[in-house]
Amino acid sequence: MQPLVPAYGAGSLADVTPSLLAALGVPGAVDVLGFAPTPKVCLLLVDGLGWRLLADHAADAPFLSSLAVADRAITCGFPATTATSLASLGTGTPAGEHGFVGFSFAAGDELLNALRWHRHGVAEHVDLRSTLIPEEVQPHPTVWQRAEAAGVAVRLVAPQLHQRSGLTRAVLRGGGFLGTVALGDLVSRAIGAMREPGRVFCYAYHADLDAVGHFYGPGSAPWRRQLRFVDLLAASLAEDMPADSTLVITADHGMVAVGDADKADFDADERLSEDVRLLGGEARVRHVYTRAGATGDVLARWSAVLGDRAWITTRDEAIANGWFGPHVSDRVRERVGDLVVAAKDSLVVVSSRREPHVSDFLGQHGSLTAEEQLVPLLIKGCVTV
Repeated sequence: MQPLVPAYGAGSLADVTPSLLAALGVPGAVDVLGFAPTPKVCLLLVDGLGWRLLADHAADAPFLSSLAVADRAITCGFPATTATSLASLGTGTPAGEHGFVGFSFAAGDELLNALRWHRHGVAEHVDLRSTLIPEEVQPHPTVWQRAEAAGVAVRLVAPQLHQRSGLTRAVLRGGGFLGTVALGDLVSRAIGAMREPGRVFCYAYHADLDAVGHFYGPGSAPWRRQLRFVDLLAASLAEDMPADSTLVITADHGMVAVGDADKADFDADERLSEDVRLLGGEARVRHVYTRAGATGDVLARWSAVLGDRAWITTRDEAIANGWFGPHVSDRVRERVGDLVVAAKDSLVVVSSRREPHVSDFLGQHGSLTAEEQLVPLLIKGCVTV
């Protein structure tokens, strides 16, 4: 089994927004995905909608499936997780450049939970926005700022509670934020944005399919019902958008189902925890930060425990293999674990004491399998060239 290394520069999430900027006529933007020119774009990101999951449950999503073309799956990028993928969309660059190398990673002396912007792996909530300034953790201009500078009206339609989050400040800054509380106002706000005069780039985000997948497992009865709601959401957007607009639908990652037998517990197995000073990432992909001089020993012990159920590489090997993109800056390199562990099949490396809630999830993601890496690229209203 070989890792599915993302197709950076040819078909990854990091290529979607720059290609759409080019379709909108933004100077300097390069279209590698072949979008036709358009004055208005709505980009809907459905959290957790993997390409293979959509194919396996096409009957539950007739509208989305009607847009699916066999060769329009793209890779989300590594790790296959929300924080990394949103950063790739928001900056138009892979993790090696934007620096969000996982759900959690070492940033200076802190282990940063990039979704919540707090100290990871501790019981108390420690807000890090004042010490790890989001605009400094991710300093590159966003695609939204580039679009605004070119005269495009940018609207971000996302949950209201995300408006001032560290992640939003880092990778979604630029444009007007339109907060939502449910499906209805997501559609209404997105349609309202698309009806504004001139060129428009609207980004809309839906999170609940991912949440249901984590709690009940991808493909479960609750997940399939949620997929039907997502399908109605997408169809409603397409039905009410202006005639000169384009709807593009994609996702940030897929998901795999896991069970208790798939778990290796970092907190219960001393062979995994010995000589490890920090454990980052998440259950399907781990950044292992080792004590000085112990990387080789930790690699040997993790290999003995996990066997052939994971790809286990050093930092230098993971970077050389292109997992984080064709270029990894010095600023980002130090955030990558001394070891990078990417799970195969349905393995998860949980941390039952540090991460009690997420360790019980029945759906997980993050690694380099096709189930996690492949996401749809669905288009309505614009024919690719």
